Amino acid sequence: MYVAFFVFKRNLFCKHASTVKTLAMKTFNLFLVLTLILSLTTSSCIEDDSDSFCDSQLIYLSSLKANIEGLAATSICNENFECRYIAFGSKPCGGPWEFLFYTTSIDTMELENLVASYNALEADYNENCDAVSDCSTPIPPIDFSCENNQCIPIY
Repeated sequence: MYVAFFVFKRNLFCKHASTVKTLAMKTFNLFLVLTLILSLTTSSCIEDDSDSFCDSQLIYLSSLKANIEGLAATSICNENFECRYIAFGSKPCGGPWEFLFYTTSIDTMELENLVASYNALEADYNENCDAVSDCSTPIPPIDFSCENNQCIPIY
């Protein structure tokens, strides 16, 4: 009788162990599948977030550029105000996109700070959003003439 009970108990234990192994394997497989799905979804979200960041950054840069150019455009030249220029923008391969012309008739410190911020933001955009450009360099003016209260660069 003890032998029959021992064999019966052993068979129950083996069946229970087999069931636990099967359940553990199914759980592990489910975990792997969910991990894979989650990683693919997260990867897709990161790309979407990156694209969204780049799009919004480009819109912000365009708006900031228009404001800076608008401020520079309000400057006037005459015998009381000096014409100046500043490197404007940041090309992905280095250097500015252009030179911005302005005079001392406006708050030059404000303009220079705005341009420095813009250049730094565009450099950050270039690095994080894989921007490309030609590697040409704009030529700075050697002097200015003043016509109709506007600075005309001389190259």
